[in-house]
Amino acid sequence: MTKPAIEALGLRKSYGHKLVLDGIDLRIPEGSIFSLLGPNGAGKTTTVQILSTLIGADAGAIRVAGHDPATEPDRVRSAIGVTGQFAAVDNLLTAEENLLLMADLRHLPRAEGRRRAAELLDRFDLREAARKPASTCSGGMRRRLDIAMTLIGDPRIIFLDEPTTGLDPRSRRGMWQLIRELVADGVTIFLTTQYLEEADQLADRIAVLDRGRIVAEGTAAELKSRIPGGHVRLQFGDLAELESAAGAFGVLARDDEALTLQVPGDGSLRTLRALLDRLDQESIEVEGLSVHTPDLDDVFLALTGQAEGAQEVLR
Repeated sequence: MTKPAIEALGLRKSYGHKLVLDGIDLRIPEGSIFSLLGPNGAGKTTTVQILSTLIGADAGAIRVAGHDPATEPDRVRSAIGVTGQFAAVDNLLTAEENLLLMADLRHLPRAEGRRRAAELLDRFDLREAARKPASTCSGGMRRRLDIAMTLIGDPRIIFLDEPTTGLDPRSRRGMWQLIRELVADGVTIFLTTQYLEEADQLADRIAVLDRGRIVAEGTAAELKSRIPGGHVRLQFGDLAELESAAGAFGVLARDDEALTLQVPGDGSLRTLRALLDRLDQESIEVEGLSVHTPDLDDVFLALTGQAEGAQEVLR
């Protein structure tokens, strides 16, 4: 089993009488992308703040890079990088100066800091901005600079708290590629995002947080398969074949004009094979088929804001 980069068991946090995290468990393998989804106020940022040593937990056993954030915060900080929702660059400094400042804060030797800064300017396509004030950079360029600053100390775990908020689609996809490259180098990414497509595209595993509890966790495909509404859409050449199929499968959603029939299914290979075998047994000719499964939007809406109902869905 892959060594965990982050582990948490029974993580709890309250602010006064408001319970923010109600005993969540996490296990994130090294070199993977883990995405935490949830509505505003669900506890996503609080989780990141606890795991990155910014605030303390009220209860729970935590290990980040093998260290306890409560008793070994310096060891945790030396292993991680954090990029918040807003780019933490100094607008009065150039891109290169921002990187060199971060190198100084990381206590890198001067020569090593300059080497790392030059390397990151090339890697993140920031040479154009190297000598320009950060205030003149585009939103996408500032985001790339923000992550480059996070990488100056060569962290093995990076917390990205809504890293593409406010970016245009082209810049967002460019950021996705950078994230994939980091993971290919063995970096572990803990991602919170409001863009469900982002989690779908990037994450190896996704957890849905609602009212301080994790109500579902799995791969994107696993989460989608748990939500009702998946179906196979069958296309027929004539009404007779449609009638034969409707008779074989019972009362289903059908469209006589389009000559289509919707058969409930989770989109799995096993279900699809069983459907095709049934059609073959009934000697029913199908001109085409398409598989439709719920997307993460459906998962999010089904699971958040109704934790009790979510548990019923997952049974």
